[in-house]
Amino acid sequence: MKKILGIFLIIITVLSCNSQKKYSDFDISYSRSGGFAPTYENLLIKGNDAHYSFEGQGKKLKKSFKVSNDDLKKLDETLSKNNFRRIQEDHKKVYDNVTTSINIKKGANEGTKSDGSMIMPNFTTNWENIVAGFQEIINNNVKN
Repeated sequence: MKKILGIFLIIITVLSCNSQKKYSDFDISYSRSGGFAPTYENLLIKGNDAHYSFEGQGKKLKKSFKVSNDDLKKLDETLSKNNFRRIQEDHKKVYDNVTTSINIKKGANEGTKSDGSMIMPNFTTNWENIVAGFQEIINNNVKN
């Protein structure tokens, strides 16, 4: 009986570790979270595979889909055109704010940026353009 229980626990452990892999192994991540009435929105992209999740406002949604090469190219051009790597984050403390974080793990635009402490004023338009690029991918592929 102890052997069966031990094997069962090993199987559960292996399966639980494997289920999180798609959420840790990505090339591009976009997330929005927080606020007075917290919401959590995540878009993770690995190659052409994307995983989207949203939780908040009484809704819970998860969806996996394919991102076209054209959409990825357009997103990369948006990141480059708006100088993603040069965007400067402010360091003020802001509470109860919806925070957007973007993490690019490969390519010329590799880096991590967040507006949790706001974006410096001379980079806000660039940041808004980049966020709009991610929102376009979400809007085109996820039907609420």
